[in-house]
Order: sequence, then C-alpha cells, then structure tokens
Amino acid sequence: MGERRGVKQPKRPANKKLLPLDKILLGDCIGELKKLPDASVDLIFADPPYNLQLDRELLRPNNTRVDGVDDAWDKFENFGAYDRFCLEWLGECRRILKPDGALWVIGSYHNIFRLGATLQDLGYWILNDVVWRKTNPMPNFRGRRFTNAHETLIWAGREQSSRYTFNYESMKALNDDLQMRSDWLFPICSGPERLKDDGGRKAHPTQKPEALLHRIILASSNTGDVVLDPFFGTGTTGAMAKLLGRRFIGIERDPDYAKAAMERIAKVNPLEPSAIETQPSKRDEPRVPFGTIIELGFLKPGSALFDPHRRIRAEVKADGTLRYQARQGSIHRLGAQVQGKQACNGWTFWHYERNGKLQPIDVLRDKAKLKLGLVEAPAMWAAE
Repeated sequence: MGERRGVKQPKRPANKKLLPLDKILLGDCIGELKKLPDASVDLIFADPPYNLQLDRELLRPNNTRVDGVDDAWDKFENFGAYDRFCLEWLGECRRILKPDGALWVIGSYHNIFRLGATLQDLGYWILNDVVWRKTNPMPNFRGRRFTNAHETLIWAGREQSSRYTFNYESMKALNDDLQMRSDWLFPICSGPERLKDDGGRKAHPTQKPEALLHRIILASSNTGDVVLDPFFGTGTTGAMAKLLGRRFIGIERDPDYAKAAMERIAKVNPLEPSAIETQPSKRDEPRVPFGTIIELGFLKPGSALFDPHRRIRAEVKADGTLRYQARQGSIHRLGAQVQGKQACNGWTFWHYERNGKLQPIDVLRDKAKLKLGLVEAPAMWAAE
C-alpha cells in the first residue's frame, strides 16, 4: 500500500533483531517500537491515551472526587500534538505488522475518530468498528449529558490486501451458533479482577476486562501468534495471550505498571493446547467443486434440488450446472437469481431429498472430501 494524502511512512530500521517474546519492554512506546524488526508481529491491541482534556477535578453532587483519568500520560498540549503522537506510533505498528497482520485500537469519543482518520491516512484497511457496551458504566453525575456507557474499538488490517485472521466459526459458536455481532456487552473491570496498589487504590485507571481481550485474541489470532500491546499497562493483553497459547510483547513506560503486569502474568497457567483449538473455517477447507459431487455419484444428472422451503425445484445437469425454468447456471449463480440477490452460497441454499427429508448439499460436499481423502471421517460416519 503506498502513501496516502502525502503522509510520510516511517523509516525502517537497518538491523533486524530477535523478537523479545513474552517480555515487557520498559520505555517510551515509539522508541521501543522502532527497535522491533519489520513484519514481525501477527496482532496488535492498543489502548492508547484518550486525551480526555480534563482541566479540573470531576466532582459528584456531594462534592466527593470522581476517580477518573488525570494522569500525566493522558495529557497533550493540543489536538495537533495528539495527532502527531498517534501518527508516529500507528506508523511504527504498521511497519512491524506482518503483511497479513491486523490491529485493534480502543478509545472513547474523545479520540476514536481521530484515530480512525489516522489509520486510514497510514494505509490500514478498517474491517469493523465494535461497540463495547458497558453493563456497569460510571454515571453522568452532572446530568448534563447522556451517560457514557460504551467505548469503540476499530479492527483494521495492515492493508486492503491483507489476508487477516478471523476465526468466524469460533465466534459463531461462542455466540450460541449465531453470527457474532459488532456490539459486545461486558462489564467494566471490577471486583477481584481489578488490580490494586499497596494503598488499595486502582493500580491502573483504565484496566480493561479480561473478557474483552479474550474475545479479541481468540477472534483474530492463532495459537503461537505474536500479540503486541504498545500501551501494556497492567498486562491484560499479556495475561490473555499467555492463557490462550499466544506469545506476547508488551511496551510500558511506567515501572510500577510493568511490575504489576509481570507479577500478574506470572500467575497465569496456559490452557492445554486441546482446549484452545479454534473451530476451522470452511473457507480454509479443501475446495471441492459441485461437479465433483456428480462425478462421484452422490447426485445423478436429472436429480432435483430444492430451496429450503421446497418452493423452487431445479434440475441437476451433467456439467455441474442447475436448470430452473429458462435459467441455467452454477449452484451459486442460479441460487442468487431465483432469490433476486447479488450473491448466494449454493452449498447451503440448495437441498436434496433423502428419506423424505431435505438436506443441504453441503452434506454431500463433506462426504466427497472424505472419499477423496481430504479429511478424516467423523465418528458419526463410522457406521455408514
């Protein structure tokens, strides 16, 4: 992907070094990112400063202080300074991502729109924005605005051509066999999960819930992948990466945060490999054309195929096409035409009759893969 809107791409380091896997790099995020080699990381999760622009203490109606984010690391001179900072760290992240890598960044209304524009200026390709709806948000004490009950995540590939990882089937299974939506419901980090300092205060003001990182890492990486977090904080990304069998690299400039993260991650016991296997996507399975179903004798020319409601009856042709009235085409093209749609997955739309019941022809594709030796037989077929 070339330069966009005249934005200068970051220079690449001359010397490549081995990745500091499963380590926390103590230092400024941009300086530490510059030390990492090109195209070396599979996934990045970033929770950058939000630039909240707080100019005074936040007080409740009873004049008690709200424990908000007022740390020095969240303060920038102006929007221009913040934009320059984001342009640099996001540029370095893009450099160290593998060609098929991806990045997640989270923010609030204060910064997420500026981050989105910078991502596009640098050549990232935005895949989704995800709304994290908080079940227990902080109230709006002044009563002059809506309660801010969500944060926004942007998921972006390194570039438009990136073949990014998306474990679609696993996300669907996680959501009771329904497609995972882009609005996620999680509580904010609280209770025993919330790390505390020696004085009993929050160790970090913006610690993210483990459930959020569990979903992100499971959805968009594979076992053994390298996950980097340039704003590591107290190590939620590292803890979930270790639990799920991924490698991690953390960058954190505050030694107290880094110490808390190291102690936290040391207590994590990785899951057994068998427990973290993701459900394979059908897109990754060996390809079997519909014509092969006919050649192997699973369907004969002249057989009938139906839509799921048996309203449309098409005839199978010897060349692997289907015919319905005056139309003839592939299972996908004809399926789209009879529904008046632009596209159709013919494997799930068309059904054949067996023992008086309709079954999707996808079942026959699975049997063809078995007969061709492309997959192993499921236990349920052992008796057939």
